Amino acid sequence: MKNRLFLIVAMVIFSLGYSQSTIENALTEIAKNNKTIQANTQYWNAQKVQYKTGNSLYNPTVEYDYLKGSPANAGNQTDIVVTQSFDFPTVYGKKNQLSDQLGIQADLQLKMVNQELLLEAKKICIELVYRNKLQVPLTKRKEATEKWLANFRKKLSTGDGTILDVNKAEIQLLEIKKQFQDNISIIAKLNEQLTSLNGGTAINLTDVVYFDIPAIPNFETLEKEIEEQDYIRKTLEQEKLIAQKQIDVSKALALPKMELGYHYQGILGQTYNGIHTGISLPLWESRNTVKLQKAKMTFAESTLTDHTNEHYYEIKQLYGRYESLKGILNDYEKINQSVEPIKLLDKALSAGQISVLEYFVELNYYNTTFNSYLEIEKEYYEVVATLLKYQL
Repeated sequence: MKNRLFLIVAMVIFSLGYSQSTIENALTEIAKNNKTIQANTQYWNAQKVQYKTGNSLYNPTVEYDYLKGSPANAGNQTDIVVTQSFDFPTVYGKKNQLSDQLGIQADLQLKMVNQELLLEAKKICIELVYRNKLQVPLTKRKEATEKWLANFRKKLSTGDGTILDVNKAEIQLLEIKKQFQDNISIIAKLNEQLTSLNGGTAINLTDVVYFDIPAIPNFETLEKEIEEQDYIRKTLEQEKLIAQKQIDVSKALALPKMELGYHYQGILGQTYNGIHTGISLPLWESRNTVKLQKAKMTFAESTLTDHTNEHYYEIKQLYGRYESLKGILNDYEKINQSVEPIKLLDKALSAGQISVLEYFVELNYYNTTFNSYLEIEKEYYEVVATLLKYQL
């Protein structure tokens, strides 16, 4: 009996009433309504504006001096100086290149954060589908046990049953009711989490199907696709490029600054006016800045290398788990689906072929095994969702 139950454990899954999955719709709504995504979008857009500031000319300077002469016949002196300071001309081009790269990094940071949030939401959806699927057999188990309990009580009242059978059914029903209520509570909590992620707009996911899985290529091909779309790697590569641009800016800032302007002077009834020029000598202000930026670039290169290695083995482990779970689920799909184990048990109990104790032992064995199947299926979709995160 146990072997037969194990072989047909997956059949109930195909008898559930499926509806079209709305996980994709939920993710679309969350991407549109999530407050964190909205805040991050505003923040990084503001950062991009900030990156563009500070690359214009310095504010012009106007100086005015009025000096009284002494003794009285010495005359008074008036000086007016208008100056405009500016960096060495190559600095502005280097700063523009740096701000462009910082803007690209801002876009990558936004996409990376949003992708992680959507993956979190997708995993909640997967957990919800699992709980919804589990609720179907829990409901059937509860109704069936209530039916048997009523039957045993009736037999006891007519003298055809025993109090032991009633007690076994009551204990069984108590455990099933606990599982039933716990699962309902978890479903409500998960829907609340989705609603929170959706910016407070209610989402109630009642599906009992997951999502369509596209054809997943071999590990080498998939790993290459993931790496090409890995926003963490792209961000680290961008940090390396930014460090190089910062080195270029630091070198350019080490060149002399200049100022150009107009100078007017009036003294003893005579006036003088002409061009004012100046230059700063880069002796101390930019000291060690290039060395600092080179150290940052070395750190960025090291971090990128570490991430690439760690990410490769993370993908490899996930892919191995994916293949393992896929094989287990394929084995279940090959199982004969023509007979319902619970119906077999019900018939055997009604015909007196097995005792009430044997009935509930076999039923619990089947239920436990079927629950394990649902958990394996859920984990399979979680692994697939993680592998395909780069598509979010």
